[in-house]
Amino acid sequence: MKILKLSIWMIGIALISSSCELLNPQPKSPVEAKATTLDQISILPEPLNTEASGSSFILFDALSVLCNPSQEKNQTALISGLEERLGFTPELIENNRDYQIALSIEPLRKEEIWIVDTTNEALLNEAYVLEISEKNILLKAATDEGLFRGIQSLLQLVPNQSMTEGEHEVYVLPTLKIVDMPQMEIRSAMLDVARHFFSVHEVKRYINQLALYKYNTFHMHLTDDQGWRVEMKNWPALTEIGAATEVGGGVGGFYTQEEFTELINYAADRHIEIIPEIDMPGHTNAAIVSYPQLNGNGKTPEVYTGTNVGFSTFDANNEEVYAFLDDILGQFAAISPSKYIHIGGDESHVTKKKDYIKFVERVEALVRKHGKVAVGWDEITQADISGPAVVQLWNNEENALVGVEKGMPILLSPAKKAYLDMKYNEDSEFGLNWAAYIELEDAYNWNPSTYFSDLDSSVILGLEAPLWSETIYDSASLEYLAFPRAIAYAELAWSQTANYNWERFKTKMKSHGSWLEKQNINFYRSSEIDW
Repeated sequence: MKILKLSIWMIGIALISSSCELLNPQPKSPVEAKATTLDQISILPEPLNTEASGSSFILFDALSVLCNPSQEKNQTALISGLEERLGFTPELIENNRDYQIALSIEPLRKEEIWIVDTTNEALLNEAYVLEISEKNILLKAATDEGLFRGIQSLLQLVPNQSMTEGEHEVYVLPTLKIVDMPQMEIRSAMLDVARHFFSVHEVKRYINQLALYKYNTFHMHLTDDQGWRVEMKNWPALTEIGAATEVGGGVGGFYTQEEFTELINYAADRHIEIIPEIDMPGHTNAAIVSYPQLNGNGKTPEVYTGTNVGFSTFDANNEEVYAFLDDILGQFAAISPSKYIHIGGDESHVTKKKDYIKFVERVEALVRKHGKVAVGWDEITQADISGPAVVQLWNNEENALVGVEKGMPILLSPAKKAYLDMKYNEDSEFGLNWAAYIELEDAYNWNPSTYFSDLDSSVILGLEAPLWSETIYDSASLEYLAFPRAIAYAELAWSQTANYNWERFKTKMKSHGSWLEKQNINFYRSSEIDW
């Protein structure tokens, strides 16, 4: 995408002066402004454009946020985020002459900004402008979502440590202007809760970190051979039997529909969309052991707690299977606001090819029947389906290219580049290595937009970093594999290609490592970073 200067007019609705002047706040800062440099700006992902002005905003315990009734959720996110970083709660005030931080729904007035030349509303909706002067902080965006993305940048500007100035503890923020928006429409992480179950609390903990780094999608792999993890009305055995265990023979677990809705709403409050996945026709042993009539070989299988793949399949020629899936997909469609449902489709090794094709075509039609768009792993392009269905590349580039020929956009998740369950190196405590060892530099130093050199980047819908759970079982093991690589993938998906810079990313990661430690995130201390 090229970058150009663009002038935009719109009317602001925030309670600030009509000329958008930053007014003198009260009380006065206890210390004088200090000189700052661009090097003190450690925002990840790297913003589209940053202009530093060399001075500072002094943040201290008399901090006020201008009340904007239309932005209650974003105000809560800002205040709680600042409280977590500062140790005190900013005051929410209605006096627009005394505020120090203001949120404004108002695309820019008569001023030039750097912005990507795009008509993609999904990208424009996440754009924001952050201005910090010696006196005030003003965050502007056209949408609630854009403001939320900007809040994450503002929070990252708060130093991990305060400075002592006389009797005062202060935080020094650089004065600047940031104009920012994403490169990719989907910036996703996936978590496999089927092989090992993760509690509502553990999933929320992961979502919190993804939100800080501007992820907007969370793909939940909810079913597999080892477990079925969401309650389904009319099909109680799916959770009574299918959710009872996990890899290694542990207890397993499942989400009630109310708990799954709670997760959806929790993510939505952070402007993250949850995409549910029902993997099929393979990876279905948990469903089949619960309801043996769904089995492709007519036998009743046993509960499975191992890690092999490719041995199970739904019966593609059994109408009971499609009646079952019609109900299941309908229930997911009813509780999930995402426009997507993921139908899996990978590693169906014991499904005959003609049966596989028939099955994928029938299921994709059921997804459309329920008003959703199907996403599937790259094998699904063998079937006679087309866009807007999405092909997710994990293994076979040729499959993805076939999908493009059929009008399908690509969601990139090449295992050798983007799988979070791959070990960092041979000494990694958790993870696998069948696709690659992926150190932090390996995770960062590639370009998703040019992964297919002969394709226009417009066919790349986004980037997803999947985390399969054969070897992980709690937040600590999850975080070890996810971080800091998930932060690298966030930058590849959000930032413009021209802004990729491994050396700068390494420097910024040192600061982010301190924040991860403060939150007790069990991240991997890569030797590539001078922590």
